[in-house]
Amino acid sequence: MLGILYILLNFFTGFVICSLCIPRLDSFTRKTYSGEKISLSPALVSLPLWYITGAFLMTWVTYFTAYLAMLCGSGNPLVDANIVVMPLFALLDMGGAFLLKRRKKLRWTRLLWSNPPTGDIVFAVLTFLFAAFLMWWTFSYNNGVYRVGVSVFSDFAPHLGMIRSFSKGNNFPTSYSHFAGEDIKYHFLFQFMVGNLELLGMRLDWAFNLPSVITFAGAFCLLYVLAVKLTGRKSVAWISAAFFAFRSSDAVFDFLSKPASKLVNTIEPEKLGDAAWKALLENENFVGTTTHEDWGLWNLNVYCNQRHLAIGLCALLCMILFLLPTLFSAVKRVRACIAETEAKFERDDPEFRLLYMERVAYAIRYSLCSLEGWLPRKWAQPILLGCILGMCSFFNGACVIGCLCVLFLLAIVSDHRIEYALTAAITIAFTLFATNFFINGSVVSPKYYFGFLSEIRTGPGAWEYIMTLCGILPIVLLAAFLLSDGTRKWIWVSFTAPFILAFTTSLTVDITVNHKYIMMSLMLLTIPAAYFIVWLYERVGAWPKLVAVFLIFVMTATGLYDLRTVIRKNDIKQGRFLSMRVDDPITNWVADNTTSQDIFLSSYYSLNNFVMGGAMLYYGWPYYAWSAGYDTETRQKNVKEMYEAESSAELLELCIKNDIRYIVVDRDARESKEFDINEIVITRTFEKVFESGETAIYDTTKVTKTPYFPSEEEDDTEEDDTAEDDDAEMKN
Repeated sequence: MLGILYILLNFFTGFVICSLCIPRLDSFTRKTYSGEKISLSPALVSLPLWYITGAFLMTWVTYFTAYLAMLCGSGNPLVDANIVVMPLFALLDMGGAFLLKRRKKLRWTRLLWSNPPTGDIVFAVLTFLFAAFLMWWTFSYNNGVYRVGVSVFSDFAPHLGMIRSFSKGNNFPTSYSHFAGEDIKYHFLFQFMVGNLELLGMRLDWAFNLPSVITFAGAFCLLYVLAVKLTGRKSVAWISAAFFAFRSSDAVFDFLSKPASKLVNTIEPEKLGDAAWKALLENENFVGTTTHEDWGLWNLNVYCNQRHLAIGLCALLCMILFLLPTLFSAVKRVRACIAETEAKFERDDPEFRLLYMERVAYAIRYSLCSLEGWLPRKWAQPILLGCILGMCSFFNGACVIGCLCVLFLLAIVSDHRIEYALTAAITIAFTLFATNFFINGSVVSPKYYFGFLSEIRTGPGAWEYIMTLCGILPIVLLAAFLLSDGTRKWIWVSFTAPFILAFTTSLTVDITVNHKYIMMSLMLLTIPAAYFIVWLYERVGAWPKLVAVFLIFVMTATGLYDLRTVIRKNDIKQGRFLSMRVDDPITNWVADNTTSQDIFLSSYYSLNNFVMGGAMLYYGWPYYAWSAGYDTETRQKNVKEMYEAESSAELLELCIKNDIRYIVVDRDARESKEFDINEIVITRTFEKVFESGETAIYDTTKVTKTPYFPSEEEDDTEEDDTAEDDDAEMKN
């Protein structure tokens, strides 16, 4: 109940703040950016905007309140934080609502129930149900067992570990659950928010899935509104949403061609189609030939396992939605100024016309050398937008970087550039503050890296990679670009900014993480692609309509097949999930007897009962920590030294040096290929505090009275050898 109340407070807080800072939000969906009348439900914008605004603000305030409670010696800082924060926000929200009522700005009924068009309601309901299906299909609960889908368990390992470090522990100061004892280099606040919801009584699957559903459906709704505002056509919005959900690629067609090509000389030609169809039906893996495409790197699986991505996309879309009017107002104003200039010259010469380059020069002059080009419309809106984007930095930092790239290009040709500058300045200031607070040093280290994951990192090699990855989409986008006017051409170019960043810059040690920037651009570029297809469909004659329908099929076929693969990979009836029991003895012992300051030395765990208990692993699965920017080589060496220690004195010294509280000895440790465990040293050095099956946990603060010294054992061995030799001589 408290968890639901917390989410409702997120919405209410966002409603009050946005109503105060964004003027006439209820009329935002009445016209396109060009001024044409449209009929859109304001709820498609207001609900996602309210949620992310309230969730960002309440999460940050809750975290820092808990941090202060920890500094004051609280044993349950997150509990104390909620006792303070929830009533405080409830009172502030009621005060804000009263202020809005006095100013006659309390328009929540207009924003939610103002005769929404049926199509908008259908779209919102379908996207919400679609998002709910995906989230609960990949992570669910039944009869005391949490079921984690096969296609998501790898990313869920650090996510669930971080969640449980807050809901079952007190991870303040915060460190990474798979690399405990250092700073937190990973954007973790979505996981903190989920952990807080679980702490407030919401079951883990609901705590993780419900915010994911709200934000993923919210991203669809915001994209829908952006498409209609840019093009004036809801058909474009529907097709854009379809392209967002079901990626464009020729991967499925390439997959179909392989069985046929292998069997072309072995079976009858008429049976080739059956062979290809059979292979398609029996396949259970993600299709595609580019690097890591077998991970599901480009399809819906990303939104299932990286739950914090959707909330970042919502923030990105909100920034674009509310700043784009400045671009269209600039175009309208500059065109009017140029027309006025031409009119002055026409008085003397009726046939006078400015040359193209002269028009460009005048456009730059009227844009840069005017107050309208710089002064903000209002101060409150850019401040709010900057705070929203800044607070998003530790929910999903990649979306913040991608958004700033898009806004930079939009600002070049927009009016009221100070709004962009102020939004960016507040974002950067907030991000720097959070980075300096959470991280020692910097995670981001930009360097030039051309080609992303293309095998041949040249211009032609990168283009071949893009065509292999995206199928016919680049050709459709080129056609849309040529079809559009100058204003929309610049917008489409701006939407490619994250894509260009991904192909030219490496921001972390793992270039693969750049795929999120590409997905941001591809999401935004669904609008011009859909715009071209609708334009083609509206041409006279049957052929353009057939071609448009064919393009939709070709551009969604792989994505639809990916959806089928996600469903098959996580099919509960087929047992394709990892089960995590609520009553697992290891999980419960870790949750009940340890804190987030107790570091576990263990084998290289991904997702298991220790992680579900909120255990802080000294060195979990290496990839997670390496890709986050940690020094994994040193820790790997330290783990080997501790598990292979040859004496109690050596082991005790190493445990103290590395702040190890518990040592785990289980099958994974005994069968590890990374080290040869010297179990006798561990058992003779520390007391066993837990045992279940093949798993034992030793407490390094409880030293035994019979430490292990190799010299003693060697002496015993020498005596035994001498006795055996004497016995042999007596027998002879």
